[in-house]
Amino acid sequence: MNIGEAAEATGVTAKMIRHYEQIGLIRAAGRTGSGYRVYGPKDLSTLSFIRRARDLGFSIAQISDLLALWQDRARASGDVKRIASEHVAEMKEKMRLLQEMVHTLEHLSAHCHGDDRPDCPILEQLATGMAEEKCC
Repeated sequence: MNIGEAAEATGVTAKMIRHYEQIGLIRAAGRTGSGYRVYGPKDLSTLSFIRRARDLGFSIAQISDLLALWQDRARASGDVKRIASEHVAEMKEKMRLLQEMVHTLEHLSAHCHGDDRPDCPILEQLATGMAEEKCC
C-alpha cells in the first residue's frame, strides 16, 4: 500500500505520516525499487493507533510512550494508566483555564455598554492588563 492509500485508510495525512517517520514515531517505511514508500497491515495499525491517540489529545511524547507500551506485551497496565491519568489532569487544567477566560470575557462583555460611547472595559482590560476585579 502506498502512502496515499495508507493515509486514506487511517485518516492520517501523507504529510503527517512522513513527519511521524522523520521524528521516529513510526519506523521508516519499506521502499519499492522506484523509491515509493510501502505500508503493510502493521504500519496501518500503528498509524490508526496514533490517529486515535491524537484525537484524544495526547502529545507526541505521550504517544511515543503509549506506542512503546502497546508493543511491549510484558508491560504493566499501570504504566498505561499513569500516562492516561496524567493526560486527564492536564486536560482538566486546560479546561479550568478556559473556564476562567470565559468568565472574564463574560464579565467584561456584561460591563461593556455596546453603544456609541468610546469607553469599553474589554479594550481597557486588554490595554492595561488589569485583573477583572479591578477593571469593572
